Amino acid sequence: MKRELEWELERNIRRLGHLDIAGGGQVVVQNGYAYIGHMDPPMGTSIIDVRDPANPTVVSHVAPPDNWSHTHKVRVAGDVMITNVEQAKRHFLRKGDKIAGLRNEGLTDAEIAEKLSVKLSDIPELEEALVRGYHDGGFRVWDISDKTAPKLLSYVKTHGFGVHRFDMDKNYAYISTEMKGYVGNILVVYDLSDPTNPTEVSRWHIPGQHLAGGETPTWTGYGTRLHHAMRCGDELWAAVWNAGFRVLDASDITNLTVKGSYRFPEAIPEPTHTVMPLEHTIDGKRFAIAIDEEHSHQPGRLHGFIWVMDVTDLSKMEPIAAWDLSERACPWIGDPGARFGGHQFREKLDSTLIYATWFAGGLRVLDVADPYLPKEVAHYMVPGADGTPPQSNDVDVDDAGLIYLLDRNHGLEILEMTL
Repeated sequence: MKRELEWELERNIRRLGHLDIAGGGQVVVQNGYAYIGHMDPPMGTSIIDVRDPANPTVVSHVAPPDNWSHTHKVRVAGDVMITNVEQAKRHFLRKGDKIAGLRNEGLTDAEIAEKLSVKLSDIPELEEALVRGYHDGGFRVWDISDKTAPKLLSYVKTHGFGVHRFDMDKNYAYISTEMKGYVGNILVVYDLSDPTNPTEVSRWHIPGQHLAGGETPTWTGYGTRLHHAMRCGDELWAAVWNAGFRVLDASDITNLTVKGSYRFPEAIPEPTHTVMPLEHTIDGKRFAIAIDEEHSHQPGRLHGFIWVMDVTDLSKMEPIAAWDLSERACPWIGDPGARFGGHQFREKLDSTLIYATWFAGGLRVLDVADPYLPKEVAHYMVPGADGTPPQSNDVDVDDAGLIYLLDRNHGLEILEMTL
C-alpha cells in the first residue's frame, strides 16, 4: 500500500518470528511456551513452543466445547491452565431478546433490524439463537504437564454469557462471569487446591447488580459490570467498565471488601478495561495504570486513554497523566475493519515500561519513569501479509524480554526491543 510509506510502522522493535494462526483474544507465556485463546470457533486454545523464537511451533490444540462458544481467554499457573467458555457473538445475539417486544409495538422486521442496527437477514439468526438458548458458559481447567496432550480436569458452568477475562494463580481463579440472579458480570473466586473440583469461596459485585437479592441498578443495560479483576498482593484491582474501577481488600479471600473507588467523568466515553498498580513506587508514591477499551468512535468525542493514576491514598485516587495515540499516527483510519483505539496492556507491571495494544495502532510501548509525562519509546503496527491493518489485541513479555503480540486477524508476532 503506497500510503504506508508515509508512516513509521515500526520503531525500536524488530520481528524475530511469526506464526500464521487464527486470530486470538489473549496470549500468555510461561517457560518457553505461549498459550493462545482464539477469537472464534472452531478454534479454541493453542499451546505453542516458542523456545526457538524464529520457529514457533504448535504442539497441541483444544477445541471449544460446542459450536456456539468461544474460548478466547487463557491463563496458566504451573501445570494448570484455565480457559474460559463464553457465548460467541454474545453482544450481537443478545439483541434477539428485544425482537418480541418490538414486534408487539407493531414494528416490521425491517424496522426492527434498523432499530437494532443489524441487517434484515440477521433477524432469523437472532431468533434461532433465542430459541436455542445458551447453557454452556463457564470455564475449563486443564492439566498441561504434557504440553502435547492437555488433559481436562474439570468444567465449571456458571450462567448467562459465561466467563470473560479472568486472573488466576496457583491457589485461586478470579473469574468474571454472569451468574444467576445478577445483571452483568460479577467476580467469583474459586479455590483451585483441587483442580478437578474448583469450589467457590466468595463473590463480589457492584451494589445494584444483585436483582435476586432485592437490589435495583441505577443504570440501564450491562454497562456497569466487572470486566476483570487482577490479583496484586492482598488486593484485587477490578475494572468495572463504565463505572471506572475498584480496589478490593483480598487479605481475607472469603470476604472481599472495597478499599478504594474511582469513576471517570462522564466526558470520558470509553469503558475501563484493565487497571493495575506498578509493582514499585516512584519517589515514594504509588501509581497505577488503567486503560480504556475504545469501541466505535464518534467524531467529536474523546478517544480512549491510558491513564496514570496516583493511588498512594486509596481514598483519594486521581489521574495525574493521560496518553492516547493520534489518528494521524495510524495509516488505516477509516479503512473497513480497522478498529482504532486502546484495548489492553501486559498484565505485569514490574518496570516502568507499559506494553499496550491499540488495535489498528498496533503495539505501543510507553515509559512512565516520569509518571506525570508518559513517553512512547517504541511501537510496532505492521500490517498482515495481505496488507490488511493490524488489530493488535493482547501482549505478553517473557523473562528474556521478548514480546509476544497477538492480533485478532494475523496471528502471533514474536518481537524484541532494539533500544
